[in-house]
Amino acid sequence: MLLEATQSFELRHPGTSQDALHFVRTPAVALSQLRFIRGLDTKQEQVRGELIVPVAMLGDVDLPFSSRLQSTPDGAVLLAAELPDERAWVEVNGQATVDSQNKMSFAFQLRAHLQLPEAEGWGSAAFEKMVRAAANRTLERIAAALPGGIQAALEQSRASA
Repeated sequence: MLLEATQSFELRHPGTSQDALHFVRTPAVALSQLRFIRGLDTKQEQVRGELIVPVAMLGDVDLPFSSRLQSTPDGAVLLAAELPDERAWVEVNGQATVDSQNKMSFAFQLRAHLQLPEAEGWGSAAFEKMVRAAANRTLERIAAALPGGIQAALEQSRASA
């Protein structure tokens, strides 16, 4: 089962352009206040962790992700890596750019890969349909929480500077 959600938004950095570039290129800071990420690990150009997705009838589902961070002249991109050995995982792709007015533009794409048992009969098919609907709503809520979480990280980084 594949589920997708996207989120694009803009935030203004109160510091310099260099401060804004540093923020978007440092996922340990920019993603630090996202409550649905556990075990965020940013070593070199790798960004790894788990999205915690509460799914009705299944409880919390931990979806591991791994992305490669690549700096660009005006920001950074996250490029998802596949995790073929996992039963459930998520691709996290994203792009962040900074303009001359310190406006940071973010665009994230989330694609969850979930393996459910093969649906046999009407009951199993109905269960799969319910799980799909609940998981899709949850993934969309996670995407919708990205702007507030990154804004909170921006405010925390400014307070500690």
